[in-house]
Amino acid sequence: MNTSDSSLPNQVIEATGLIKRYRELTAVNGITFSVTKGELFGFLGPNGAGKTTTMKMVQCVSPRSGGELKIFGEDPEFSGRNIRKRIGVVPQETNLDPDLSVFDNLVMYARFFDIPKSDAEKRALSLLEFFELEAKMDTIIEKLSGGMKRRLHLARSLMNNPDLLILDEPTIGLDPQARHHIWEKLLKLRAEGHTIVLTTHYLDEAARLCDRLVIMDHGNILVEGSPDELVRAYIGMDIVETDNTDEVSRYLNLMNISFEIGGETIQIRTDKPRELANILMDKFQGIRVITRPGSLEDVFLMLTGRRIRE
Repeated sequence: MNTSDSSLPNQVIEATGLIKRYRELTAVNGITFSVTKGELFGFLGPNGAGKTTTMKMVQCVSPRSGGELKIFGEDPEFSGRNIRKRIGVVPQETNLDPDLSVFDNLVMYARFFDIPKSDAEKRALSLLEFFELEAKMDTIIEKLSGGMKRRLHLARSLMNNPDLLILDEPTIGLDPQARHHIWEKLLKLRAEGHTIVLTTHYLDEAARLCDRLVIMDHGNILVEGSPDELVRAYIGMDIVETDNTDEVSRYLNLMNISFEIGGETIQIRTDKPRELANILMDKFQGIRVITRPGSLEDVFLMLTGRRIRE
């Protein structure tokens, strides 16, 4: 399952000023980014930020409206078929064939890539073993759990031995155990040399998996970097959380201490978390006060806001 290939360019994806318009709507507004061979790269953003639209252009299923895009050094406008042969995609929606067994879903999918049946069967068995699904090979899809279906989606996306794997919300709707199982497999794939691009709404998932990521909003890239770099640059200190009461907010304003309100919680960035927590607990009896390190979620909410997006 190793994808090492010296013929691959170092930059698997290169986008410069990439634009996508739908009539009056600009869904992607001149973004620039690159993904390096062997990297696990993430796209984060609220609903409508432009993540999925960007992925459709990378998958060569939606033409760009402007800018430049190269995948494996080729332009999707002229080499879309060649590029698609080298990409594996895990969609957000389940689109497995419900009438086929687990094994047959993989073997039939291989026909789209003109893979000989004997080779497809060998590869299907290898992938089922890798994703710990060999015991379910003769099971029909409706008998699988959500986690098993996602693992099967991943297995299917690797049937053509792709040079680039694109995952759209790979663990959406899964329980914590199933999510961690998928994470382990993705980290193994990266260690084997696969280049992986994912979109996710789970900030802990992005922090755990991504070498680098971008946060998008309103079709623009707001920031780019590793999860640790972004936390250091935009948070850079610990967080004290306490109850959102009028008394606490008045006190913080009086003491000229900056804070943010998130629903029922007040959040304060500080380099002296224990000292501030003790002061608040002494002054306001019975309120909840916790301290924690800054996180990628704090960065995300700072940059994109706390308003719910539909």
